[in-house]
Amino acid sequence: MTYLAASVSELTGGNMWVCGALCRTRAPAQLGQRLLPESRRRRPASASFSASAEPSRVRALVYGHHGDPAKVVELKNLELAAVGGSDVHVKMLAAPINPSDINMIQGNYGLLPQLPAVGGNEGVGQVVAVGSGVTGVKPGDWVIPANPGLGTWRTEAVFGEEELITVPSDIPLQSAATLGVNPCTAYRMLVDFERLRPGDSIIQNASNSGVGQAVIQIAAARGLRTINVLRDRPDLQKLTDRLKNLGANHVVTEEELRKPEMKSFFKDVPQPRLALNCVGGKSSTELLRHLAPGGTMVTYGGMAKQPVIASVSQLIFKDLKLRGFWLSQWKKDHSPVQGADPHTLRSHPPRPTHGPRLLRGPAAGLPVCPRSIHAALRVFKADSHHVT
Repeated sequence: MTYLAASVSELTGGNMWVCGALCRTRAPAQLGQRLLPESRRRRPASASFSASAEPSRVRALVYGHHGDPAKVVELKNLELAAVGGSDVHVKMLAAPINPSDINMIQGNYGLLPQLPAVGGNEGVGQVVAVGSGVTGVKPGDWVIPANPGLGTWRTEAVFGEEELITVPSDIPLQSAATLGVNPCTAYRMLVDFERLRPGDSIIQNASNSGVGQAVIQIAAARGLRTINVLRDRPDLQKLTDRLKNLGANHVVTEEELRKPEMKSFFKDVPQPRLALNCVGGKSSTELLRHLAPGGTMVTYGGMAKQPVIASVSQLIFKDLKLRGFWLSQWKKDHSPVQGADPHTLRSHPPRPTHGPRLLRGPAAGLPVCPRSIHAALRVFKADSHHVT
């Protein structure tokens, strides 16, 4: 695996990876394809560290100002802080690179870090050592960030215990490294906007993206039918087969979606009540055109960099609803109220969880989308396929 990539303009479905490459590379990094989202939370200067331990150095991908990732991100040696009483020393095992990371480095994302910053907001690491006051994790555990902004593009780091969530180590490494963002986004969109029942249909574009693949798997586990829209491409059949192996019911191209024949398609397939839009522009217009009356389109990305356009007739006569979703905002909105019961949410609570909680330690119950992670883990454990 490598963090070297072809072109920022080629951002699409899966993930590039920085695991391993940091240990092998000696030259400054040149980034391009895929990098992952949010701002880096800096540890306060007053944080307590053990003065007796000698500092060691780690390799990290760092940027000191916003701009083209290929020009502003550098591979640097950083000092690893000693482990204090409430700290956890983590060795990173895998860290993905998503489009939102690119946006963050460019400076046009919804959350921006204090500079200089280590890139990467998602990944999985293994606990090496813990401070004397740590009770929720132990050496050997796999952990992921509880919130965005940790800076996962490094070989090792020392984090506060409250910044981490333990996850089972018996799922694929890449699934664990991508568990905190895409599957959670997919799950929340499937349960928060429409009351869907087994047999109901949903439609989505960018179906081969990380979120799209998670939607397919989680929807299949919930008995929902998915209509998955792709751009036409030379390897279309290969990609179609792969998505159907994940659980996709129907795969169509953007061009097919615009054809009159789709009317007969929906005579056999229920019109979708939920549309998930990651593209915008004409693609989102087509999703709206096929939504059932009263349905909802949720926009969570804009890869086409074009506005979402809805006709007046769709809004008036079909009563379609247009919504947006951003996981970072969802976490803020569902954070425990200061001074209140930690399990009390600020706004409407999610539906009850079925089955045991998989999260342990102080991060469990905080704004980390635990039920979404639980749902994704159930899919990954029940199926040999996983989001890559």
